[in-house]
Amino acid sequence: MHAKDILIDGYNRIREEVHATVEGLGPDELSARPSPDTNSIAWLVWHLTRVQDDHVADAFELDQVWLSQDWEKRFGLGLPRHDTGYGHSPAKVAKVRVDSGDLLTGYHDAVHAQTLDALRGLAAKDLERVVDERWDPPVTLGVRLVSVLSDDLQHIGQAAYLRGLLQSAAS
Repeated sequence: MHAKDILIDGYNRIREEVHATVEGLGPDELSARPSPDTNSIAWLVWHLTRVQDDHVADAFELDQVWLSQDWEKRFGLGLPRHDTGYGHSPAKVAKVRVDSGDLLTGYHDAVHAQTLDALRGLAAKDLERVVDERWDPPVTLGVRLVSVLSDDLQHIGQAAYLRGLLQSAAS
């Protein structure tokens, strides 16, 4: 198995978990927060997708799906155009509300498609290319892709846990 195939499998798993976590939830459940200082499912899924979109697009010199496919306008969050949610205050987390899970999964699917297209074209040597020199050591494409994968999996795990809490409270 090639490294790109492992990465593709990992990103496919994120997509599967996004759909499983969001499926069947209404706007109130997606926006529910256990306390004012915690994140909602909507925010977590939006954020993990924004980070993937931002970081993968940057690493492959692509346009962000958020901007190029008008997802920013569809969401209408009133946040800065390039906002990914990093460092959001509770007030900004509360701004991430959606009318349906379809908006979240639609955006995620569009980012996922761009990610897979980029990954399919990878050669092993491409993973060694430096994509960010602001760090010591500089970040390679391989490290960046694994970092995004790790971050996304952590956030979808948080969202799935929150879904379980909401379902437990409702029963």
